[in-house]
Amino acid sequence: MSLGLPSKLPGTPAIGELIRGAAPTFSFEFFPPKTPDGERLLWQAIRELESLRPSFVSITYGAGGTTRETTVAVTERVATETTLLAMAHLTAVDHSVAELRNVIGRLAGAGIRNVLALRGDPPGDPMGEWVRHPEGVRYAEDLVRLIRESGDFSVGVAAFPYKHPRSADVESDTLNLIRKCRAGADYAITQMFFDAEDYLRLRDRVAAAGCETPIVAGVMPVTRMATIARSSQLSGAPFPAELLRRFDRVADDESAVRELGVEVCSEMCARLLDEGVPGIHFITMNRSTATREVWQRLAPSDVAAAA
Repeated sequence: MSLGLPSKLPGTPAIGELIRGAAPTFSFEFFPPKTPDGERLLWQAIRELESLRPSFVSITYGAGGTTRETTVAVTERVATETTLLAMAHLTAVDHSVAELRNVIGRLAGAGIRNVLALRGDPPGDPMGEWVRHPEGVRYAEDLVRLIRESGDFSVGVAAFPYKHPRSADVESDTLNLIRKCRAGADYAITQMFFDAEDYLRLRDRVAAAGCETPIVAGVMPVTRMATIARSSQLSGAPFPAELLRRFDRVADDESAVRELGVEVCSEMCARLLDEGVPGIHFITMNRSTATREVWQRLAPSDVAAAA
């Protein structure tokens, strides 16, 4: 069913095409603020990272659609007030098809053609039972089809280098990703991971199944020990044991933890680039400094100096 949207959104690049280009993409993820201080920090980070000229930026969508209006508003503002190419996250949780079409239409009205389609986590307890809205969609692949049927959108999906916490095993999780790709996704972006081998094994599994959809690596430098404690919930994978021992040795020194986190993330990203990753997507947590430091270690010296 078409929403009557324009078949083309002129002047707006398709992120899927950028990711399939010759050079790897570099992009940043932000989340919608909930307080005035949070809004100030968000826009400070956006303005500081804008100077790095990322390929695109994305705005997340709260569990259960709790930040729907803020997500759409922030994405619209990024698209209209900055030089950045904006991608909106969209989840199916607690939304009817009519509500989803309304959000899709609003994004298109702001000239936003890039959407990351997610089933999403239940509100309150991310690991709680996932309940389909009685007039909604059940799976992310259904949301992909809905977005693609609604206009000229470039659609991405989530990938899990280990497996989604709700998936029975790695094999079924890989098949779920492939189904989303074959439903019309142009690319996938992984949840954060801390071992390059996890990404490479996922890439190889997908390729072996005959799926050529490019998979962008989602990364986040560890800047606090608290991040490690939550990593299993955030990524669906246990934090690597050997890496944990390295952080444990400096756990009482906050600055040393941060420096190690930037170093480890930079090393992992360099390995991924050597392995031909099509893009790196930095999860910023609305902070710019650590992301900038990793980026500068990866960028050519003349580019890094200009930033």
